[in-house]
Amino acid sequence: MDIIRRNTDYALRAMVNLARHCDNGAVSARTLAAQENIPYQLACKLMQKLQSARLVESYMGPKGGFRLSREPSLINLLDVIEAIQGPIRLNRCLLGKKVCVKQKSCPVSTELTELQQCINSRLIAITLDELLQSRSLRKKGV
Repeated sequence: MDIIRRNTDYALRAMVNLARHCDNGAVSARTLAAQENIPYQLACKLMQKLQSARLVESYMGPKGGFRLSREPSLINLLDVIEAIQGPIRLNRCLLGKKVCVKQKSCPVSTELTELQQCINSRLIAITLDELLQSRSLRKKGV
């Protein structure tokens, strides 16, 4: 089972693309789809979800398209993941007391909770700006 679903991967790539074009105006869904090899109809749906989550803004007209709603350094991976697929949970028991009555006394739950916190912390720490920087460093051979 994939933790990050295919649609979420597409959305992450589209968001990095928008971050790369942050100062160049809006990017159309068709352009995002072509540049990131995302089916056009799916790109449109993903951009709507990202807009609903207030991660992107849309602009109408001949030069319309999508732009990030804030600086790339202020959008993290967890923001994008949760906008597309909802919260990531390693196990159902991490969803709350209503799912598992043994949660407080369970040694497995304790360890999974700690691991979940590590995953969430790391996803929050990785911003679109960081992804752009690491991508450009790799291209330069650094």
